[in-house]
Formats: sequence, structure tokens, C-alpha cells
Amino acid sequence: MNRRELLALLTLLAGGGAAAAGELPAPRVLPLWPEVPPGGGGPQGTTDIDRRGALSNISRPTLTLFLPERPAGTVVLVASGGGYRRIEDGKEALPAARWLAARGFAAAVLDYRLPGEGWGAGPAAPLQDARRALHLLASGVAGPGIRRVGVLGFSSGAHLMALAAGAAPMGAYPAVDAADTASARVDFAALIYPVLTLSGTLHPTSAQRQLVGRHPLPDDAAAWSAETYVDARYPPTFLVQAADDPVSDPRQAPLMAEACRRAGVPVELDMLASGGHGFGLGRPGTPSAQWPDRFAAWLASLPL
Repeated sequence: MNRRELLALLTLLAGGGAAAAGELPAPRVLPLWPEVPPGGGGPQGTTDIDRRGALSNISRPTLTLFLPERPAGTVVLVASGGGYRRIEDGKEALPAARWLAARGFAAAVLDYRLPGEGWGAGPAAPLQDARRALHLLASGVAGPGIRRVGVLGFSSGAHLMALAAGAAPMGAYPAVDAADTASARVDFAALIYPVLTLSGTLHPTSAQRQLVGRHPLPDDAAAWSAETYVDARYPPTFLVQAADDPVSDPRQAPLMAEACRRAGVPVELDMLASGGHGFGLGRPGTPSAQWPDRFAAWLASLPL
């Protein structure tokens, strides 16, 4: 089974089996870069996918498109977490992409380079991939009629999407083709049980260790913290976190919400009484199961 077939299988499982599979066209996998990504390096061989659908050994970053029959003019770039050590597509991005596409939104799952896998761009590699994905979406790879590009990220994927939504300079790279002349603007951001600030004043995370080290200098931590880049140009933001999150400090989402409010950016913060971390689209019978409907209502309230 090749990688495309395995992704399709994971999508079937995430969507509830063969009956759900007929509701949407098969996803389409695109290479993110026409040749070697900026800086070169990286692992060799095929992508490793474990039994939970988590990816590592990302030798070829990709964009997987989920396109509804009648798209609603919006495409959402989706990034799973995994602490920048793996990419948890099986429980996060793939179910989220199917959920979006079933509601008429085009979705694009980003399988980005992992900074610990020997890439020449180092910690900037994932952000370069996110910027490239936004350029590709703006250039029309998701089809005509797209008027709005949003991002949805989980855990460290939320960190990546939050940086891409702002003006963080680390993701810059020389243009490789005409797609890179298209805008990389983000129109809205949804950040779920997010890692956003890498400050040493909060509980340490794998994202912190991978990007700036276990004991980062304050300037390095600030440069890689999403709230640093929140200003009046930052997109409307939707945040979800559980008060008992054992992985991402429960102060993460409120700190980002406060940064948005100070900058005059529309923000909605949904703090769950419980739910822990890594709940994806939500665990049935728990408060975490409610956030997708709240996000849908919030998204419907935004102007096209």
C-alpha cells in the first residue's frame, strides 16, 4: 500500500467507514515544493505512519486536498500537532478535514517537515511549509471561487498555524515559482488546545524543546511565540482549551486571547471545564465534543 492509499484508508476510518466515504470525492495529494525544499537535507525513504495514523520521517512535505462537490468559497489549511516530533493526522487533521468538507468548506491537510529530521532550514522548515501552502491555496490549487483562506491547528500544529497567520519572519524563503507571488494572507484562525507561547514562564512543551531548546533565552522564546506577532492586522481568532490540559499550559489560550484583545482583533475563547489534551474533534459525552459546533457558528458569523 502506498502513502496515498494509506491516507485514503485513514480518511475512511476517520469518517466512519465505507458509507461515509461515498459522501465526498477522494482526497488529492500534492507535493508542496516542485523540487527540494528550501535548505535541502531531511530524511530519506517513505513516510512512517504508525497504527494511530501519526506521521514521521517526512521526506516529502505535502498538501492533501478535501474538496466538496459545491465549495462555499472558503478553504481551511489544517495542521495536526505532535510536538514537532510527529504529525497526528489520524486523530486530528484528517477527521477535521472531512468535517469541514462535509459542510461545504474546502480543506487542505498540511504534512510539514519536522525540525528534528535533519532539514537544512532547521526550526524554520515547518513554517516555510506553512507559508508555501498558503501561497498555493491563494494561487488556486483548491479550485476557482475561493474567496477566504483560514487556518485550523491542533496543539503544536496550532503554534505553526498561529505563526503563519502573523508576520513571523522565520518562514521566509526565495520564490520557487509563480505560486509564491500569490498572497499568503490568513482570513481567520482556529487554534485548538494550542501551544502558542514558548516562554519559559509556562510549562515546557515538546514544541519548545524542538524549536528553541529546553531553557531558551527570552529573546529566542519571544521570537518563536505566536502572540509576539499579534497586531491589528492579525485575523479573527477562535481558541479552545481545557482547564485541565496536562500538555499545553492552560494559560496558553487565554494569553493569546488577551493579545488579540489588546490589538483590537476579534477573538472567541472557549475554555472547557475538562477535556485534557489531544481530543481532536471532541470526545463524545464530554465538554470537548461541543467545540466543533461552536466553531461552525463562529465561522458563519464572519463576513465573506
